[in-house]
Amino acid sequence: MIHYRKILELHDEGISLRGIAASTGHSRQKITEVISLAEKKGLDCPLEEEMTDKWIEEFLFPEKSLEASGRKPLNFDYIHEELAKPNVTLSLLHHEYEAECRASQKIPYSYRSFLRHYSRYADKYKATLRIRRKPGEIMEVDWAGSTSFIIDRDTGEKVKAYIFVATLPCSQFSYAEASLSMDSQSWINAHNSAYKYFGGSTQIVVPDNLKTSVTKHTTRELILNPTYREMAEYYNTVVMPARVRTPKDKASVEGSVGVISTWIIAALRNTHCFSIDELNEEVWKKLDEFNRRPFTRKKGSRLSAFEEEEKFALSPLPIAHFKMSEWKKTKVRPDYHLSIESMFYSVPYEYINREVEVKLSDNLVEIFFNHMRVASHKRLYGKFGQSSTLRDHMPDNHKLYVDQTPETAIEWAESIGASTLSVIRYLLDTSQNEKQALQSIFSLKKSERNYTKYEIERACKMVVSMTKRPTVKSIQTILKNNKKSDAEQELKRQTDISKNNYGFTRGASYYGGTDK
Repeated sequence: MIHYRKILELHDEGISLRGIAASTGHSRQKITEVISLAEKKGLDCPLEEEMTDKWIEEFLFPEKSLEASGRKPLNFDYIHEELAKPNVTLSLLHHEYEAECRASQKIPYSYRSFLRHYSRYADKYKATLRIRRKPGEIMEVDWAGSTSFIIDRDTGEKVKAYIFVATLPCSQFSYAEASLSMDSQSWINAHNSAYKYFGGSTQIVVPDNLKTSVTKHTTRELILNPTYREMAEYYNTVVMPARVRTPKDKASVEGSVGVISTWIIAALRNTHCFSIDELNEEVWKKLDEFNRRPFTRKKGSRLSAFEEEEKFALSPLPIAHFKMSEWKKTKVRPDYHLSIESMFYSVPYEYINREVEVKLSDNLVEIFFNHMRVASHKRLYGKFGQSSTLRDHMPDNHKLYVDQTPETAIEWAESIGASTLSVIRYLLDTSQNEKQALQSIFSLKKSERNYTKYEIERACKMVVSMTKRPTVKSIQTILKNNKKSDAEQELKRQTDISKNNYGFTRGASYYGGTDK
């Protein structure tokens, strides 16, 4: 039997490897292996009485106790490390172990023995048992049933404070935060703080069926609160609410709530705080003590278990924390705008009288119809009644009116002809103000609905030839008259053609004579 205890005690006293080898009779290579393995596994002097050579051997070389059975030894460190990976189970690892045994012609352990030996190893040497919970897989969240309080400075009244609790089931590492409300804002802020405290996000979040997280939860349908769903997407996690009246679905946080109620809420019963920030400072002090408290049945604490066994598996956080958005439902007005907090935002005119969903954040207003975004605006602040209108949202006739500027008026006139350009320049130069000139030009531009560019140019040319002071009214009159005159001429022409094509003329030859 190797003198493990003596080797470690002599090394702690500063004896050289040569001296330890002479004293114990073991090779310096073996002594080096024992010392380095003990340092790796955190076995330091002074050693307790129960740490005999056999105990130390089982701690440093657990596989040796299994070799005596004649079966292929188990690599517990490999098993424990592989179980941390997604979708890896003990049944899969046992199947692979059996395949190795067949290849090397050795006897394997049965699945039950495989499970028992790993459980015994993890309970004794590891902070976490990875059979049921994967590191970084789940975060369970809830409000504690018990409440704390702060004192109003003015009245001396005790004001209730609610305690949010988040727990990582694998390591039992927990976070707690006090809030004056259990509304959606407080719920989201507490999640942001929990993720920051843990330094990463988990694959799954398991909340209770609170209105701040779940809108509807039945056996057939699950509808999450829109803001909570957004937060989950932002942190790249999935929300899986506990089943109704099924506390075992989040047993870890239920247990932590009870313990935190004792070690934090009850411990602060005689502490008087006058603001929520002061209360949280005290809560976090107690929380740090709680996470550092040693486990009763195994070595380590929640903090050490988290840092050694789970922190590596958390997903990295975004650069900035999630900013909460507010969701509202409203109806689009006949002027293709909707009113949000006395500010007006446009949507495409096709959605007039339709009900839409509005997502409000600090800087942005987004409008959705049937879960599809149809418009977005920078959020307006300040004086009530401001509006944000996008040109693309307007009907064509509104676009025509909004686009009225001297530049666009001249550009339009150039596309018609020289006489039209002369009239437009005259109107812009001689009107009392620009707005009045643009209104006149706009009414002329509307003539394009009923008249061609050629007809407009001809009317302008006629007006310019008759007077040096053309008006839009005179142009419109000429357009109507020209249209009427053209119609009469066309009718006369058609009548003449009809007579020539269908009249009967009987010459002399018809009567037996000779046509001349």
